[in-house]
Amino acid sequence: MAMKKNVTIVGSGNWGMAIATIIAENTKRHADFEDMLTVWMFDEEVEKNGQKRKLSELFNETKENVKYLPGVTLPSHVMAEPDITKAVQNADILVWVLPHQFVPRTVASMGPVKEGCISVSLIKGGLELEGGKLGLCSDQLRKLLGHEVAVLMGANVANEVAAGQFCEATLGLESTKNEAILTKVFDSPTFKVSAVDDIPGVELCGALKNVVAVGAGFCDALGYGGNTKAALIRIGLQEMKTFIRYFYPEVKDATFLESCGFADLITTCFGGRNRKCAEAFVRAEGRKDWDEIEEELLGGQKLQGTLTAQEIWPVMQKHNLCDKLPLFTTIYQIAFEDKAPWCIVKLPKVTPPSQLNLNMAPDMLPEAPTQKLSSGATDEKKVDDRSSSPSTTDPGNASSSDDSSPESDVPAAKRSRLGSAALEMVTATPAC
Repeated sequence: MAMKKNVTIVGSGNWGMAIATIIAENTKRHADFEDMLTVWMFDEEVEKNGQKRKLSELFNETKENVKYLPGVTLPSHVMAEPDITKAVQNADILVWVLPHQFVPRTVASMGPVKEGCISVSLIKGGLELEGGKLGLCSDQLRKLLGHEVAVLMGANVANEVAAGQFCEATLGLESTKNEAILTKVFDSPTFKVSAVDDIPGVELCGALKNVVAVGAGFCDALGYGGNTKAALIRIGLQEMKTFIRYFYPEVKDATFLESCGFADLITTCFGGRNRKCAEAFVRAEGRKDWDEIEEELLGGQKLQGTLTAQEIWPVMQKHNLCDKLPLFTTIYQIAFEDKAPWCIVKLPKVTPPSQLNLNMAPDMLPEAPTQKLSSGATDEKKVDDRSSSPSTTDPGNASSSDDSSPESDVPAAKRSRLGSAALEMVTATPAC
């Protein structure tokens, strides 16, 4: 009889604890696993009933992560371990759910892993440009750990998953060798998993949708409605595909219609932390930077959309993709170069016809690099308050490329709320 497998979750933030509710259910009901689920929990202090306590100790007493998933009690067989070496030493399956910038130091601290161990990355972001090549976070994990790394992405708002609301996810694999056991780790009646042999497609969709969600937040701050956001989502999906297929032309069209693609993009643009923080950024009118907004709104969680935008920007520049990706370009410039926020609906180039047909002509894609690369988590619910809109804006440094009236750039509903004085301030902004 095969030995039962131990599962360890590396990371205990909002998404890490939410997915722990699913995995704990599965380790209990499947004979393939040991019941006990270990969660590596960074040992920080929290205040409970007026006393400072270590988060891991408090969790092991109450089974509630009071900082990152308050109000949710996890099963009794979930155990927090603050020592990373102890947490991973007996693991057969490692589930990575932490901000990508912490991966190298975490691996360096954990020591050797069990022979035959495999990993699944739920990390969204961590793209690296090395010698003109685009590397993925799963590539980094694979290199550091020396074993197989799969990926799991999908339309999964953490609090909704923890509440047991139905959703789907996509498991990206190198081969079918470990498909059955990894599907059993995650698949449940309320968390349906489909497996595809397309790691780059699954992982890059999970990273790039956060950039589009930043643009969605800009639109929300400006008072635009569903039509505008729907257009932005469509253009965003198209640009995601253009970017991904440039570096990984073998990525499957069907992947974009999985939960990791279109579905994840929709839920993130309507209900994610990237959207929420981007809306706050525009409403702050230059008075707060991204770090301040992250600290104020996310309670210790990390904002991934802006980091990914910064990661892909030099990649886009190096490969002359900026003109081919006008939405990504505009989002970066608004976020980091003081471009006027309403330029989000004044893209500098007409977007080409949709590339989401299965018989796409080769000339619809940018030229791919000559050297082909090998293929080597969520969010808080939207807090939506549109009762007011910003009355001023940072002037921006974009040059004018449109001769239309500045007032026409402001939605009618927004004009009626602003009043004449504020409208003059808004329309004084240089055209995009």
